[in-house]
Amino acid sequence: MSRRRLLISCLAVLLPTSAVASPLSGKKELTVGPGGRGQFRTVQAAIDAAPSDKGAIIRLAPGVYHEKVSIEKPGIVLVGSGSKPSDTVITWGDSSKNTGSTFTSGTVTVSANGFEAENLSIVNTWWDEHPLPEDRSQAVALQMDSDRAILDRVRIVSAQDTLYANGDACHGDLTRPCRAYRQFFNDCFVEGSVDYIFGNAKAVFNHCELHSRPGSGVMITAQSRQSLQLDSGYFMLHCSITGEDGGKKIFLGRPWRDYATVLFYDTEIVQKIDPAGWGEWGDRLKTATYREYRSHGPGVNGDRRSVIYSPLTPEEEKGLTPAALLAGGDHWNPEAELEQLRRLP
Repeated sequence: MSRRRLLISCLAVLLPTSAVASPLSGKKELTVGPGGRGQFRTVQAAIDAAPSDKGAIIRLAPGVYHEKVSIEKPGIVLVGSGSKPSDTVITWGDSSKNTGSTFTSGTVTVSANGFEAENLSIVNTWWDEHPLPEDRSQAVALQMDSDRAILDRVRIVSAQDTLYANGDACHGDLTRPCRAYRQFFNDCFVEGSVDYIFGNAKAVFNHCELHSRPGSGVMITAQSRQSLQLDSGYFMLHCSITGEDGGKKIFLGRPWRDYATVLFYDTEIVQKIDPAGWGEWGDRLKTATYREYRSHGPGVNGDRRSVIYSPLTPEEEKGLTPAALLAGGDHWNPEAELEQLRRLP
């Protein structure tokens, strides 16, 4: 045995179990299913029964769960037990119009760290149930303020403001360096129209499908980095853009805040994008950081982008991985944690 492997083996013995164990180990396991097929009939009841400090692994039997879910405990892990994400659906139909705020419209609202979800769907049905133009409103499917969050093979579906990927440690103080909450979306499907991925997290979307539904004007992202001191941004790696434009313009994003930061890398663009690529919002394109590299596919249409940016350096390209982008000061490895999530029996 090499000295390095011997040292690692010794550390595994000497260090406390919590230092080497999976973050999923030791969690209480709960089951949810309609008709007595689980310990609980609703997702919220299982969350309420989970330990307040360590969370729980909550397994959802296939079915449709008509409920509005709030997660305020750290370490909650939702796992759909079906063969595919569409077999297990959490759905509700609120909007800003009927609740009074975008941020009370979410089908699932997460306000605690360490949230994970695997193989399920989160849907807001407001736009499907209210098709009249006067009823169009923000309708969040997943509202998430969570650090070290992982979503794998999750369908997130609505129209305007589908996914609120948010969270930072500044708490209003924009004068000091601070890092945003880190979120990893792997092999996910996100559907929407206006600003359908929005917020202030540092989020990586890896091999995800971004599906635009017809609307008055489609903006895939509305990132809201407020300060150069804040380490936030959206990074779309090896994703695809699909959908129907309905004759309207499709943009990669528009800047919700002055320093909005979004990067698309190696994107298969099937749906035709407006040649400008990026839309304006309050004269913020001049301070936003918008970049797009190695796009390909029939919808690229990229000869007149509205922003100018530097070429990607070899060092920058090497760093475009979930682990490198999301490591942070605690050296989090989201891909390693994802493997543990997928190995759950």
